[in-house]
Amino acid sequence: MKLPVQLYTIDQVRAMDRYAIDVIGIAGSELMERAGQCAFNLLTQVWPDARYISVFCGAGNNGGDGYVIARLALEHGLQVNLLALATIERLQGDALIAANHYFQAGGTISKIEEKSWKNSDVVVDSLLGTGLGREVGGDYKLAIEAINSSQLPILAVDIPSGLHADSGRVLGVAVVEADQTATFIGLKQGLFTGQAADVCGQVNYYSLEVPQSVLELEQPSALRFIAPSPLLPTRKFSAHKGHFGHVLLIGGESGYSGAICLAAQAAARCGAGLISIATRNAHAALLMLTQPEIMSHGIHSAEQLKPLLEKATVVVIGPGLGQSDWAKQLLNAVLECDLPVVIDADALNLLALDPGCQRNNCVYTPHPGEAARLLNCSSQAVQNDRFSAIRQLHDDYGGIVVLKGAGTLVYDGEKITVNSTGNPGMATGGMGDVLSGVIAGLIAQGQDLDSATRVAVWLHGAAADNVARAGQRGLLASDLLPQIRKLVNQ
Repeated sequence: MKLPVQLYTIDQVRAMDRYAIDVIGIAGSELMERAGQCAFNLLTQVWPDARYISVFCGAGNNGGDGYVIARLALEHGLQVNLLALATIERLQGDALIAANHYFQAGGTISKIEEKSWKNSDVVVDSLLGTGLGREVGGDYKLAIEAINSSQLPILAVDIPSGLHADSGRVLGVAVVEADQTATFIGLKQGLFTGQAADVCGQVNYYSLEVPQSVLELEQPSALRFIAPSPLLPTRKFSAHKGHFGHVLLIGGESGYSGAICLAAQAAARCGAGLISIATRNAHAALLMLTQPEIMSHGIHSAEQLKPLLEKATVVVIGPGLGQSDWAKQLLNAVLECDLPVVIDADALNLLALDPGCQRNNCVYTPHPGEAARLLNCSSQAVQNDRFSAIRQLHDDYGGIVVLKGAGTLVYDGEKITVNSTGNPGMATGGMGDVLSGVIAGLIAQGQDLDSATRVAVWLHGAAADNVARAGQRGLLASDLLPQIRKLVNQ
């Protein structure tokens, strides 16, 4: 299923829902009926042999969707076990209407304690919808734990219960781990970043056939990034290396030459014309032997860096840089120049020690730990609300910010994009170094910082996805290099 690129906050989707009801005139019960029908259709498509389903229903409209699904299942001859965590007396409005229709169709309510539901073919999660804003506890926590421990296939309705729809974080310690999620009206931004990647399974979107005016009511809070094709323009036959920029990469403290080498190779493989490395003297000759196309310079002071900066188109600083006085000198020299700069790894950690530097021609690429140091908070706080964290990073440091992780975010001060590529095999050393090199390589070839960064993040993940077809375990950062070259030439 092709998903829209637009993402929305909870409040925005609620406003769209209310507009459909109050202005367009679609009854809330009709929208609930459509949502239940779409979810039921998905269930039968994904699990066509299912004959016995269990539906867990909560007290709100999400529970109402579950009652619709259960009724439709009965009408199609399926055996249904409905487990309600709210008595019929607690239901109101459209949810109560849906429940009554279910009972009129011959439906009954079972008790969770009976355990017979664990023999079902599919479990439907309609416990807690997008309105959840507190940690899950009590009977709901127990129900979620029981669903997960059953090891049965799970369909989540609108959002896995226990997941925050804005931030993508788990509310407490309980969240349904779904295989499929059916979501409605607008894609919720929290379904695509942070912990959501572990619990949403395949996300399926349904507009519920509302008019286009409903879908255009709100400006998206973020966008899923789908890379343009082609990634780069066709080269002229008369082109030469000077047309494609000169990337200068700075880093490689003693014992850490691999990081700067990976970044340089990535810049080269995505098409930069010239590549230079500024590193410790002990590494310079070795790096040229590793990759002879790269010009490697041993430097011991910021003064020696200046001639290299004068020849560069774009600078990467940070991979393997360390936090010594040597590293600080080099970073200060880079921050004083006017070139576009990609700041990664230890360069970010040095910035965190002396915050206050704002540059619009910088790309910052922190992972959650580095972001936490930049913001003087915990990495858990960053992960709890990645959208807020990236906005704060931009407010504090300017430029383009890349918040790495599952569902990498990119923010330029105006729009946030959520990356659509990547996999858990990327959880290995050197991946961030490769990304920094790709960003710089695209900037060197003439792309603006914003476009280069978004494309590079997509390209980096797509290369890893190609490699991971042979398996995620054992995937190395250097494995991405041939795929990067392949993708930029498609």
